Amino acid sequence: MENQLREQILKLKKDKNAVILAHYYAPAEAQSIADHVGDSFYLAKVAKNSAADIIVFCGVSFMGESAKILNPDKKVLMPDLTADCPMAHMVAEGKIKEMRDRYDDLAVVCYINSTAELKRQSDVCVTSSGAIKIVKALPNKNIFFIPDRNLGKFVAAQVPEKNIIINDGCCPIHAAITKEQLLAQKREHPTAPILIHPECEPELLEMSDYIGSTAEIIDYVSKSPLDEFIVCTEDGVDYQLITDNPEKRFYYPEPRPCCVDMKLNTLGNILSVLEKEDNEVIVDETVVREARRPLDRMLELGR
Repeated sequence: MENQLREQILKLKKDKNAVILAHYYAPAEAQSIADHVGDSFYLAKVAKNSAADIIVFCGVSFMGESAKILNPDKKVLMPDLTADCPMAHMVAEGKIKEMRDRYDDLAVVCYINSTAELKRQSDVCVTSSGAIKIVKALPNKNIFFIPDRNLGKFVAAQVPEKNIIINDGCCPIHAAITKEQLLAQKREHPTAPILIHPECEPELLEMSDYIGSTAEIIDYVSKSPLDEFIVCTEDGVDYQLITDNPEKRFYYPEPRPCCVDMKLNTLGNILSVLEKEDNEVIVDETVVREARRPLDRMLELGR
């Protein structure tokens, strides 16, 4: 059955000049059939440079919106339109205006894990891998970092020369990982280094041997001479880690961190959206124009 689904997807993709993009947290089946697999920054660049007529984005809603903003003339489809990221909405209404009124010299730095509406109110977008570099490059002293408090705190610690104001949002998956869960894995695997995503709570970052984005964690593992690792991020990354490093072993906090929204990107849903060309991402033209500025600036500063 799975092979039949794959064959149908590949035929439709060719017939319709479509490209399939999948985030590292999407199910293994989606990653295995995708043309490009990566983190938000990589997929944003791929979407912008794609020659395809149709982009099928196996991720969550803010990723589909970003692809549409960068490609307003292309058809962007989501395998499941209900796949969402709670953190993407976690800025209180009016908070950005309040901060701009309070600080004359303010840059609103928006994590790419955010809605198009939040992006359009921001000065620049960032990803977890490029946030420090971009914040350092900004001429502004005062930075309002939205929406993730943990990534904001991590950046603030690395860029002490800036006044970074933290918003109280978080990734529910990463924020739910506890110190006790990590210590339990460390007791079981005492020689395995702890690799942590900066969306995790600060007390976990203090326990880490390496802090990095999903893509940076994968790269770290591939370059490391070690053969076992404790991985503190969403468990969809396991597919790429094993694909790139079949001889190495990976352990996760228990219960394993799992984003149920990401897991909606099944082969069945991918085939359905290619057949029907429904679940199209629609973004208002004004929002596209205004939200594109901070995304373009991210791509420019993050080169």
